[in-house]
Amino acid sequence: MPWKDKLGLVHIYTGNGKGKTTAAFGLAVRMLGSGGKVIILQFMKAGNVYGEQKKIAECGAVIESFGLPKFVHGKPEPDDIEAAKKALQRAKEVVSSGEWDLVILDELCVALGFGMLDVEEVKELIKSKAPHTELVITGRYCPEELFELADYVTEMREIKHPYQRGILARRGVEY
Repeated sequence: MPWKDKLGLVHIYTGNGKGKTTAAFGLAVRMLGSGGKVIILQFMKAGNVYGEQKKIAECGAVIESFGLPKFVHGKPEPDDIEAAKKALQRAKEVVSSGEWDLVILDELCVALGFGMLDVEEVKELIKSKAPHTELVITGRYCPEELFELADYVTEMREIKHPYQRGILARRGVEY
């Protein structure tokens, strides 16, 4: 692979605006188009629900979803916490393996924000990254202490959203 001798950096896409996962998947397409190996671990999303999951797999990415088919509101249930911990364990294996050119940990920050995971474990995960692996972490509620470990930090800020007018998520746009 052409990336094995390159420096892999850390990206964080956070904030309350739309587009964090979309930006990460765009980078995945770019990496796949350049011949790289991509894996996406989704912390809070169930499989076969979102339009991008099937297509990104067809393009050659590996995608593993650990979220349960329900939304976490308020206090997470024990099964939500267990699913997040399984995702984190898998992420530790993947990030340090050196097998992947791009690793996306989608909605990891949300799991942190809901107190489902320990920020110190995530910091250790980032520090264990294989040197050539590009790592992207997405989701609202990113703890600022992760910013110091990142090379890119992008905040998506909501200024206006159709949800404010009662328009719910639409297939092909929001999911």
